[in-house]
Amino acid sequence: MVSRFQVGTIVGTHGLQGEVKVFPVTDDPERFRKLKKVYLVGGREEKTVSIAGVKFSGRFVLLKFSEIDSIEEAQKIRGEELEIDRADAVPLGEGEYYIPDLIGLTVMDENGKTVGTLSDVVRTGANDCYEITKEDGKKFLIPAITDCIKEVNPEQGFMRIFMMPGLEDL
Repeated sequence: MVSRFQVGTIVGTHGLQGEVKVFPVTDDPERFRKLKKVYLVGGREEKTVSIAGVKFSGRFVLLKFSEIDSIEEAQKIRGEELEIDRADAVPLGEGEYYIPDLIGLTVMDENGKTVGTLSDVVRTGANDCYEITKEDGKKFLIPAITDCIKEVNPEQGFMRIFMMPGLEDL
């Protein structure tokens, strides 16, 4: 299980005082209002910054970091990802999981036979789908519904599914 989660990517600057424009990769962008710090990842060196201000502009989040006071400094961190500690993540309800904890799980059928590895979670309007990569590299999707997903155990590193007839062939 991962210790940190990505919540956004810096896509540009905003104004002259060092604010940055962030594309959020979280279900709830309002969560930025509650964050005190984030990790900047992807640059020359990883560093922790304190959030001094949060605003919203369309689908973007505008952040002001205490450590960055000019547009020149803000331009240097463009493209970096924002990560948070697991402890700062939004709490989950019963039967909910963080996507990074699911990626890489061994997927088994109801008899314990390995089907493949969970390689991605595809967000759709109705329900999520899990992309499973088989040993031969072929991929297929299985809906993330209780009829198909019988057990999820990130701590043990596996997911048990019911293979509906013909699902692999689609």
